[in-house]
Amino acid sequence: MKNLFSKPLSSKKWTIICTSFIVFVTTLGILYFKSSEKSVALTFNGHKKVVTTRADTVKDLFDEMHVPIHSQDYLFPKKNTQLKEHLNIIWKQAKQVQIVNGNEKKTVWTTANTVGELMKEQNLVLNEHDQISPGPEEKIMNGMKVGIYGAFRLTLVDGGKQKLVWSTSTTVADFLTQQGIKLQALDRVEPSLSDTISENDKVNVIRVEKVTDVVEEPIQFAVVTKKDSNLAIGSQKVVTEGQQGLVSNQYEVILENGKEVSRKLISQNKVRNKMDKIVAVGTKNFTLQGSRGEGSIGKEFYVSTTAYTADCNGCSGHTSTGIDLHSNPNVKVIAVDPRIIPLGTKVYVEGYGYAIAADTGSSIKGYKIDVFFSSKSDAYRWGSRKIKIKVLQ
Repeated sequence: MKNLFSKPLSSKKWTIICTSFIVFVTTLGILYFKSSEKSVALTFNGHKKVVTTRADTVKDLFDEMHVPIHSQDYLFPKKNTQLKEHLNIIWKQAKQVQIVNGNEKKTVWTTANTVGELMKEQNLVLNEHDQISPGPEEKIMNGMKVGIYGAFRLTLVDGGKQKLVWSTSTTVADFLTQQGIKLQALDRVEPSLSDTISENDKVNVIRVEKVTDVVEEPIQFAVVTKKDSNLAIGSQKVVTEGQQGLVSNQYEVILENGKEVSRKLISQNKVRNKMDKIVAVGTKNFTLQGSRGEGSIGKEFYVSTTAYTADCNGCSGHTSTGIDLHSNPNVKVIAVDPRIIPLGTKVYVEGYGYAIAADTGSSIKGYKIDVFFSSKSDAYRWGSRKIKIKVLQ
């Protein structure tokens, strides 16, 4: 046995021994290295993955991955937490967002996923009619600008119809767009579209229309008088009845909120010509004919008198000699008995003045006359009286 161990080993055997040792040491190293590795679950900004690491702490792990951690970021568990197998690590990178609320501006760091979550994080509450842009469902992006627009009440008058509305607009133009108001070419807005608006203001939309209106309108005829020597002085006779003409006028009409504000004549078409009324006016003098030996030029005598008007009961408005009492309200006419005072005779009536005997009446008999007045009040004042008259012609 002693000889066996003391006998020198062959080179082949030494090679086998050395190789086995190296393999053993390497295996131990690998086993040690493997035993120091840990598998942890990482959730980066919502994305999950599993990594294998020999880092001791959470911070070491992020340093190993060359990922910087900022104080505003969300990290769970904390940076100094020791790593262990199957540890679940959550990291949300903070984003910088500018919030504009009215005249107030501020920049914040947030790990919120959406604008709505940011609002809750910042304790910002919207009223019913307030608006926010971008909307609550929009995802937060780094450098995003979030605007909060507080609503206020004002009055909208559209085409004359008034109502109270809420708005977050700054100009009249923006306000009308927000309210869904569409303007036509001729419409007007008060105040102007570029003006700014604020609480309790009034925006008036005036709806303007231009339309064409065709109207047939009468052309009044004239009354033409012609002297007629066959008729007694003061008497009249219609030779030709007048007839109105007719013209078709085309107007350009401007309507504001449905009401006409202007009208302009743009064309005219004559439909029918007018026909003037021709009236013969008597110029013939009658010689006073005596009756029963009574009456002559210059003769004076007393008569009983009453008064009448053109609208008296049973009156036609025309004298028996053709005088139109409505058209000649200032004429001095008396109704007589032609047997006493012939028609056409000029007389002077005491209290009445110069007149012409141009009418008759069923109740005018003998020495009685009826004096014409244009108004009932004057006729009533005259009443019934006995006066003196003088025959002039």
